[in-house]
Amino acid sequence: MFREHAGVSEETLSLEVATAGDVFEQTRPRHGSTEPNGHCKVAINDEMSDWTSPVNDGDTVLLFPPVAGG
Repeated sequence: MFREHAGVSEETLSLEVATAGDVFEQTRPRHGSTEPNGHCKVAINDEMSDWTSPVNDGDTVLLFPPVAGG
């Protein structure tokens, strides 16, 4: 799903979705990601959001992979 898995850094999509979680679930199969959305963060139009946040036509949805550190 992420840049390394998808092979792209940006993609324009036309999807039948209602929430950020729907975007994740509908794009995951096309890129072969097995990462569950609970391990990722999402932003809509540069605002940190949650998976139940609505997505509207023209919105930008950013998916962030889990980050390790210490």
